[in-house]
Amino acid sequence: MPYDNSAPALGVGMIGYAFMGAAHSQGWRTVGRVFDLPLSPVMSAVCGRDPEGVKAAAGRLGWAAAETDWRALIERDDVQLVDICTPGDSHAEIAIAALAAGKHVLCEKPLANSVEEAEAMVEAARAARERGQLAMVGFNYRRTPALALARRMVAEGRLGTLRHVRVTYLQDWLVDPDFPLTWRLRKETAGSGALGDLGAHAVDLAQHLAGEPLAGVSAQSVTFVGERPLLDGQSGVRAGARNDAPSGARGPVTVDDAAVFHGRLASGAMASFEVSRVAAGRKNALCVELNGTLGSLTFDLERLNELNFYDNTQDPAEAGFRRIQVTESAHPYLEAWWPPGHGLGYEHTFVHQARDLVHAVAEGKGPQPDFEDGLRVQRVLAAVEESAEKNSVYTPIPGSPA
Repeated sequence: MPYDNSAPALGVGMIGYAFMGAAHSQGWRTVGRVFDLPLSPVMSAVCGRDPEGVKAAAGRLGWAAAETDWRALIERDDVQLVDICTPGDSHAEIAIAALAAGKHVLCEKPLANSVEEAEAMVEAARAARERGQLAMVGFNYRRTPALALARRMVAEGRLGTLRHVRVTYLQDWLVDPDFPLTWRLRKETAGSGALGDLGAHAVDLAQHLAGEPLAGVSAQSVTFVGERPLLDGQSGVRAGARNDAPSGARGPVTVDDAAVFHGRLASGAMASFEVSRVAAGRKNALCVELNGTLGSLTFDLERLNELNFYDNTQDPAEAGFRRIQVTESAHPYLEAWWPPGHGLGYEHTFVHQARDLVHAVAEGKGPQPDFEDGLRVQRVLAAVEESAEKNSVYTPIPGSPA
C-alpha cells in the first residue's frame, strides 16, 4: 500500500538512536506503508548528544532533522509525539517535561529506575490526560501476533482457571567476563541488570496474559562477574559511547547478572520467573507457559510465529499439544502483512506498537500499556530487589556444603 500523505500528520521526535532507537525508527518508518492509519507519522527529528553521531543516525534511520538537546526537540512545533529511547535514568525527566510541553509520549521499558520516578511519571500522565495527551510504555512483546492471540484465548476462557504462569527470559551476551562495562551494567544508569532489562518484559507479559497483577514475590539475584573492563577514556559508559578497545582498568558491576523469583497472582495462581544475561547459547530466549484447568499455552520468542495449545477438554486418547502457525489474516495484526505461512520477525513488534499508538492518539483513547501498567511492573521489580536483598528464599540444606 502506498504511503497515505492525505491523512493529518503526526510529527514524531525520538530521543536516543542506539539499539532501541533503531528499532523504534523501523516501526515509525514502516507503519504507514503497511497499515491504513488515521494519522500519518512524520519522522520530524531525532536527538542525541554527539553532533556527528546523531546527524549520521538521522540520515541512516530516516529522520528529517537532528538535535543535540532533548529540550530543544520537545519544543519543536513539528513534534507532537516524543519517543524516549534513552537509558532509564533519564526517562522520568524527559517524559514529565514532554507531557508538560503538550506532547504525547512513548517511553521505552522499564518505565523508570525507581518506583518513585515511575509514580511521578504516572501523576504527570494523569494530568496530561485531562488535556488530551497520551502516554504509553513500550512493552513491544505484547505486539507479537502469537502472544496477542494467547491473550485473546485466555480472555475468552479457553484455558479455564489459571493455575500456573511461567516466564523465562535468557540471553548470553555477558558470558564473556571481559565484555566491557557498558551503561547497562551500572545501577545509576540502568536501575538494575537482567531484572530490569529482561525481567520487566517477563513481569509485564505474565500480568498482561493472565489479565491480573502479581500479589507478591520471593526472589534471589546474583552478579557472577563483579568487575569488567572499562573502555579507554571512559569511567563508566552510557548509551551512545564510542566502542573503544578495553583498557587495562576495570570497574565494578553494580547490577545483577541473573535473577529468579516466584509469586502468586491476585487469583492465587502460581507464577515463576527466571532471567539471565549469562545463559550460554540462549540468544533471546523468552519462553512463556500458561497452565489452566481447561488447557495450556506455550510460546518461545525464538519461534515467534508459533503458539502451542493443549486442549484439556479433548478425549485423552487424542489429546496433545498442537502447533498454531500464527500467520493467518484472522490473527492479530496479520491482516496487513503477508500470505499465510510467511512469518514476521522481531522488528514487526515495533511496527505494531506504532500502529496501536497512532490509533490511540487519533481516537483519543488511552493506549495500552500505559504508564500505570509501567508503574505496576516497576513495583514488582522493586519487590524482587527487596526480597533478593533479604535473601528470603534461600534456606540452607542440612548436611550440604555451605
